[in-house]
Amino acid sequence: MFDSGVSFESFPAIGNDVSESRPTMFSDLAPSVIRQRTLKSAISCTGVGLHSGCKMTMTLRPAAANTGILFRRIDIAGDGSVIPALWSNVSDTRLNTSVSGAKGASVHTIEHLMAALAGMGIDNAIIDINGPEVPVMDGSAAPFLFLIECAGIVEQQAPRQAIKILKRVVTKDGDKRAMLTPGRSFSLRVEIDFPMDAIGRQECFLPMNSAAFKAEVSRARTFGFEQEVAAMHAAGLGKGGSLDNAVVIASGGEKVLNEGGLRYVDEFVRHKTLDAVGDLALAGAPILGHFHGVRCGHALNNRLLRDLFSDRTAWTMVELGNQQTTAPAMFSAPQRLAVAASA
Repeated sequence: MFDSGVSFESFPAIGNDVSESRPTMFSDLAPSVIRQRTLKSAISCTGVGLHSGCKMTMTLRPAAANTGILFRRIDIAGDGSVIPALWSNVSDTRLNTSVSGAKGASVHTIEHLMAALAGMGIDNAIIDINGPEVPVMDGSAAPFLFLIECAGIVEQQAPRQAIKILKRVVTKDGDKRAMLTPGRSFSLRVEIDFPMDAIGRQECFLPMNSAAFKAEVSRARTFGFEQEVAAMHAAGLGKGGSLDNAVVIASGGEKVLNEGGLRYVDEFVRHKTLDAVGDLALAGAPILGHFHGVRCGHALNNRLLRDLFSDRTAWTMVELGNQQTTAPAMFSAPQRLAVAASA
């Protein structure tokens, strides 16, 4: 189903030669150094925006080393159309993560695409889009992984930098909490608790590597509640939502309305983990550390990054090598228990 509306294109790279690839034996970088990565070719997709309901066309393009991830509104003329995908540019976190540029251009609902780029280890890309919102596709990151895999990935002649967490950083909002602590690689632990039988209490642990991301969380869809649809529409949100791109929980809270049911028994916490991956990708580089979120969402995830970067003693930039290690992913079955909010 993911290839519907997808077109394949080959464009020259924006900026300098993006691949800059040479055989390893001739490389200026040591074999243990991890290189930056970008797309091998451009690729496009078309779909509706989850909240705007508008049809959008988006093209993922290769970019030169050290470009980062940039959104470019091709329906807007001038240099104000370019928006770096960074935590400092986040402008809205109501049921999505949005970024805005200095001159007012915005792109909404970027978190699933950002998660896919991070999950596949893409450091540099230009995202051309002809409207204000990333297409929702099926409500997960899987269609974007499909696009990236079809476009291909190339290494670049520049070392990959990472943000190494040096000390514990905690952000709280009532019974919600998000935290980063030091670690040799990036991993996430996410806990959720909803007062309804269809969700209940769920927890997962995910090591951040491409294989685990693809297998364990990439197909988890966004979700919502039947009784909140009218209020969302009144607020100008969820206009493109449907059972084709979201899991909807019935008003009674006892079941999901989607005919095919869930993709994972704990799809809800897996999607929250996917969201956290996308939100934290706005740090601008991979994180070396452990994320722990309790009832966290887009707003708290962004506040955590703001708190992190406001404390210069909490992080440092390092060059990534091949010594980083990962652990297996673990998930808990849904339960109707309160999440412990220990410090």
